[in-house]
Amino acid sequence: MKEYGLENRRYVIGGVATLIVVIYIIRLFSLQITSDNYKKSADSNAFLKKIDFPSRGIITDRNGQLLVFNQPAYDIMVVMNEAKDRLDTLEFCDALGITREEFDNRMETIKDRSRNPGYSRFTEQLFMNQLSDRDFSVFQEKMYRFPGFYVQRRSIRQYKYPFAAHVLGDVAEVSPSDIENDDYYQPGDYIGKLGVERSYEKQLRGEKGVKILLRDAHGRIQGSYQNGALDRRPKPGKNLTLAIDYQLQELGERLLQNKIGSIVAIEPSTGEVLCMVSSPTYDPRLMVGRLRSKNHLELSRNVWKPLLNRSIMGLYPPGSTFKTSQGLTFMSEGVITPTTQYPCGHGFNFKGLHVGCHGHGSPLALVPALSTSCNGYFCWGLYHMINTNISKYGSVQNAMNTWRDYMVSMGFGYPLGIDLPGEKRGLIPNAQYYDKAYKGQWNGLTIISISIGQGEVLLTPLQIANLGATIANRGYYYVPHVVRKVQGEPLDTVFTRKHYTKASREAYDYVVQGMRSSALGGTCHALAHYDFEACGKTGTAQNRGHDHSVFMGFAPMTNPKIAVAVYVENGGWGATYGVPIGGLIMEQYIHGKLSDASAKKADDIQHKVINYGATER
Repeated sequence: MKEYGLENRRYVIGGVATLIVVIYIIRLFSLQITSDNYKKSADSNAFLKKIDFPSRGIITDRNGQLLVFNQPAYDIMVVMNEAKDRLDTLEFCDALGITREEFDNRMETIKDRSRNPGYSRFTEQLFMNQLSDRDFSVFQEKMYRFPGFYVQRRSIRQYKYPFAAHVLGDVAEVSPSDIENDDYYQPGDYIGKLGVERSYEKQLRGEKGVKILLRDAHGRIQGSYQNGALDRRPKPGKNLTLAIDYQLQELGERLLQNKIGSIVAIEPSTGEVLCMVSSPTYDPRLMVGRLRSKNHLELSRNVWKPLLNRSIMGLYPPGSTFKTSQGLTFMSEGVITPTTQYPCGHGFNFKGLHVGCHGHGSPLALVPALSTSCNGYFCWGLYHMINTNISKYGSVQNAMNTWRDYMVSMGFGYPLGIDLPGEKRGLIPNAQYYDKAYKGQWNGLTIISISIGQGEVLLTPLQIANLGATIANRGYYYVPHVVRKVQGEPLDTVFTRKHYTKASREAYDYVVQGMRSSALGGTCHALAHYDFEACGKTGTAQNRGHDHSVFMGFAPMTNPKIAVAVYVENGGWGATYGVPIGGLIMEQYIHGKLSDASAKKADDIQHKVINYGATER
């Protein structure tokens, strides 16, 4: 029995010893064969890999006008292992115009692996970025005295004009999350942060090159490894041609000076965005160079929110511009015919409910109701669709969801998918929304305000402009896009597919008649003098303060070239700011310039100031 226990113990000890040996062999194999950690460390001692940065793609407007280009800049790089204990720090700081404290802080930041996860004392690390030509020339004269420090030539963005900041966006240093999400980037690299610089980053950035330099045993550069056989040249980024018309964009930004709001213009036949104005705005040149962080912080703290792109992020009641979508829905669903008339006794009056309206003839059919922007007509239409068509829909909930489906088909309630980051979806309520809000006790009268673009309905200015483009096309739209062409690439098919709405072609024809009638003698009568057939619809969106001034329209009526939406916060009646601004935008694009009379009108509008009061924002 004793011998049997000893025999078992010998086997156990032998098995443990064998297991330990096997573990050591596997670990050695992993370190020496499968892992390249030591190889990388050895390479870092023997080679210096210098990144050769590509030039970023340039950006032009639809007519070839240069908007964004590159200028040379210089980064100071440091190899910590070479700079150690061999640097005259005071002379170095004097050459770069920095203090000893700044020097120490930069060196500590480089070695902080939480902020610089790619740190190695054998590889180049970013010490200071974006030196100008002048600063670099001063440093270059003394650089031979600073072992371990090198210059990395690269380019920085330059924005030619102080316009289109929200469309163009900007470029800034990568964040840790950028590096984590894409191994293309290293600390100190640059990436598009907003606008097309962000959404087309991969096309604009190009591909990095690399030069492999050989070191000696003391870390000194001996020249190119294998005479540059393994070097890789950078590939420049692809150029972008925007759909934006620079002159139209400039006019739009002038017209919205001293005002809060947006202008969006679309080419209906393509979905190309001709201008996108958000006011207040900022000069994109503020976001360039070493002062970018300071300027960005100031803009982000500004009470008027100039960094907010209201064209795609602002959520607004569309007001009476929304009546066009209601007429399309009611007629397509058979709730009304072109000759159906509804009364308007200074508004909608039924069972004690009153929705006011301005004075005009009564009763009205669809075309004059659109022309005069009659509230009563569209309230009656919604009431009959939701409340009196139970035999068709079965319930108010089904009727409501049918209405919702029409709105979604017209591009409301969800992001349209524009090629810019940050687009909001707006709000189109459905039956479930009202069931929850009113515990199931609601009907068409409860929600009557949505028929005139008030209540719960919220749209972006882009969605309102897209409504104009859809009506101009008599029933379909393309996803709006600000980039017209990417060098060497076809346009994404998402921007070339037609999206048809649920409304009938006949309904669109009558809505177009109503919008043309509005321009000739209705609420948009200021458009009547133009030599092109403009079609328009005003909106006066109710607000806690002064009403918002809204306009949506297109021109010419046949073969439309431009659809436009104007939204001026607290601007009052739609005819006060919306219509004249919309008319000027149409004229500028169709004729390529403004007449003398229109140029004077543009100057007058530019210098009109709406006093909002900082406490309201």
